[in-house]
Amino acid sequence: MGVTAALDYDARLMLLVKDGDSGSYALLLNKYRGPVIHFLYRMVQNQSVAEELAQEVFLRVFRGRGNYEPSAKFTTWLFRIATNLAINSLRDGKAEKNQEQLDGPAGGGAGLQVPDRRPTAEQVLVYRVKLEEVRQAIAQLPEKQRAAVLMHKYEEMEYSQIAKVLGCSEPAVKSLLFRAYECLRGRLAHMA
Repeated sequence: MGVTAALDYDARLMLLVKDGDSGSYALLLNKYRGPVIHFLYRMVQNQSVAEELAQEVFLRVFRGRGNYEPSAKFTTWLFRIATNLAINSLRDGKAEKNQEQLDGPAGGGAGLQVPDRRPTAEQVLVYRVKLEEVRQAIAQLPEKQRAAVLMHKYEEMEYSQIAKVLGCSEPAVKSLLFRAYECLRGRLAHMA
């Protein structure tokens, strides 16, 4: 039990999935579906494509359960699958079809407003424009740089984990991130 005790909780769950426990698979699916979709959306910039890719990620997790070996964190394995699918999708051009806006559902009902605590319409508009500029700048990065930035900044992964996901060394990850952040600083300098 020494090796199993050293494993993280998710890796132990995945080993139970490997042994046929569908309840453990459901726990992993429920825990990571949202973060995986969110990561994929940031990669492909299309909600429906991100959701389709997330389904494929979890299908591959389930199909690969028999070969799963906990040599790294479960999330490293999971995000490697997601990253590879996103990069393949981008190369195939699937993400360019049916581009969607990130804006949520429009409308809403009349409600109690507290003007002194809510941002003005102008502030919301400026925020959305800046947010879209940041998203577009990230989307224009080369695929590996984009993946590294998204995992580092939004998924809060460590360099070692990103390196395993991308199949490179930690110094290579640091270099990718340095170049990506320098590029983003240049593209977004007007916002400072």
